[in-house]
Amino acid sequence: MSQTAVKTTETFNMRTKQLQWKTFFISLLKNKMACVGTVIILFFVLIAFIGPTVAPHNPTETNMLNRSEGPTAEHWFGTDNNGRDIFSRILHGARLTLYIGLLSVGIGALAGIILGLISGYYGRWIDTVIMRTADVLLAFPGILLALAIVSALGPSLNNVIIALSIYNIPIFARIVRASTLEVRKLEYVESVRALGAGDGKIIFQHILPNITSPIIVQATLQIAVSIISAAGLSFLGLGAQPPIPEWGAMLSGGRNYMWNAPHITLFPGLAILLVVLGFNLLGDGLRDVLDPRTNQS
Repeated sequence: MSQTAVKTTETFNMRTKQLQWKTFFISLLKNKMACVGTVIILFFVLIAFIGPTVAPHNPTETNMLNRSEGPTAEHWFGTDNNGRDIFSRILHGARLTLYIGLLSVGIGALAGIILGLISGYYGRWIDTVIMRTADVLLAFPGILLALAIVSALGPSLNNVIIALSIYNIPIFARIVRASTLEVRKLEYVESVRALGAGDGKIIFQHILPNITSPIIVQATLQIAVSIISAAGLSFLGLGAQPPIPEWGAMLSGGRNYMWNAPHITLFPGLAILLVVLGFNLLGDGLRDVLDPRTNQS
């Protein structure tokens, strides 16, 4: 009797999830902000994949005879102060920028989700230790915390990813903990526990799938924050080192030529602006779709 009831419940939940996903995609397509953000992100993802193969010039090749040259038919975005083709460097830098944003958020989200689930489910002293540690990390502004970590580890791209991942962990941990505290009190969780399910099964099969909405929204928005932070660290000389074509490093290299050759900083700045705008628009759109409370009048 109980096994039949469980199978019936699982079948019902599966059909319900399929209907929810269908409703989600329909609502997402109706959200203009999310559609615009998705188009922008897909455009840069496409550039990240095919950019290095279609780049007209070597991004690290210098030509001092054409240094600080404005946009021309040969160099669409002009050249930098070392005569390197800016258009080619932006195409190569797209992959690097998305790599930093996605990897740092992915690592931070994974660790934060696990810590948040443990903290919210078990509570007591475990919750106190995890949340007080998160509070200490969140007490520092994000860029300052990342700056301190990179300064201690040394300037490099990998250290930037480590620093941003550490900064992202407490953000996801607090969000997941709050959602877990709400879900673990629901009747279906108590029913599964009464049937003899272990803590691991309850956490990862019944709680985690029902708290994915805030995680997805926060991850999308946090990618934009990580991209800006990585560009800022590279601008300060703590991230990607020359001649790596990273957009923040390109801004740093052209800051002394802004009046005589503004194109050196204009195009990398626009690239950062657009990709961050895309993730922010998508994140806002996902929040409107996934959180019904934002649509209440």
